[in-house]
Amino acid sequence: MGDSTVRKALVVGLGIAGMATAKRLTEVGWDVTVIERSAERRTGGYFIALFGTGKASAERTGILDRVPTRTGPEAKTWQVARNGRRTPGMGFANIPDAPRVLLRGDIEEALYAVLPETVEVRYGTVPATITQDPDGVDVTLRSTTDGTEAQERFDLVIGADGVRSSVRRLVFGPDANFVDQTGFMIAATLLDRPVTGYETNEGAVLAEPGRSAWVFPFDNRPPSILFTYRTDDIDAEFTRPAIDSIRAAYRPEAPGPLLNELFDRFEAAEDFLFDSAQQVRMRQWHHGRVALIGDSAWCMTLYSGLGASSGIAGGELLGTMLERHDHDIPAALAAWNERLHPYVDYQHRHIANNRQIFVPADRREHLRRSSMMRLSRSRLLQPVLGRLQAGSEDFRMKAMDIAAP
Repeated sequence: MGDSTVRKALVVGLGIAGMATAKRLTEVGWDVTVIERSAERRTGGYFIALFGTGKASAERTGILDRVPTRTGPEAKTWQVARNGRRTPGMGFANIPDAPRVLLRGDIEEALYAVLPETVEVRYGTVPATITQDPDGVDVTLRSTTDGTEAQERFDLVIGADGVRSSVRRLVFGPDANFVDQTGFMIAATLLDRPVTGYETNEGAVLAEPGRSAWVFPFDNRPPSILFTYRTDDIDAEFTRPAIDSIRAAYRPEAPGPLLNELFDRFEAAEDFLFDSAQQVRMRQWHHGRVALIGDSAWCMTLYSGLGASSGIAGGELLGTMLERHDHDIPAALAAWNERLHPYVDYQHRHIANNRQIFVPADRREHLRRSSMMRLSRSRLLQPVLGRLQAGSEDFRMKAMDIAAP
């Protein structure tokens, strides 16, 4: 395709990373088509947080004022034992330089609202084949409704289709080459009313060796809950109803009042997430004129708390590199990969430490986590924690260098 034609990009996936990428590419002059496997735009989603990097990118993307802060500094989080005993804990709202706490659907709604009208969105569509040459990419698009296929040609293809990315399998190879199981399961849902005995702005954490249960509070709606636990057989967890696997993971001890209610509420939920926690590790996220972004490229698991932030920031940076390397797509993708990888590598190296906060793997980690929680409540240490948080965010921003015009 010559320089005189409008460059065409296909983005696979209408999630956070996909919409952020589509918006930025349109801003720098691309004609963008987005395809989405689902028959309609997905709504809802569970607890997430936007940290410094994500908030900065969200502001530049024009959505920060559109997403709510669902948990304010007055929120309380309790550490809870099975017998119901509570002690003061630490939640996301209490972290120094607190992240913006919200629902995944809040960000997707905001991104969809600012998506340029020129972006074409096709639902119920997946890529069946992807072949490329030095001048472009031929993609066979398949309807998930009737199976009909049609081939189209693009200058660039972006896979933003999640951990189980079809683009990654078609272009880069089998999942087994890039996807690592962490040995932990996750289960989440939104509740329709507060947990018994807790105010709307009160959360709870029950953490034990190898398993935990979280209640994430919001100021303006009932909470989100998360179960996460260690398992030696990921496949076996999917051989029975999700609630049966969850209940089994917290035996043989009696569940106690909090767990018992959370089990029952999860079982009654119409919509929920039940999956293994997986990481995606790749040395290079692009091949020719095809690139991966977000969870399809670097999934850090929910334990990082940075999935949404990295998806928005990665899409913003990709558009910036394509603008700087006008008409030299391979050079733009190489520069994007080189600039972004230090940020992602840093997060991957710290995932195990972050995971311990959510769920300690064993008794040793449980003791370490308990000590950290006690220290975090010390007023004398709050300035230190604030400096550590600021230093971490400063590194992230410098590693990406996306603020430069």
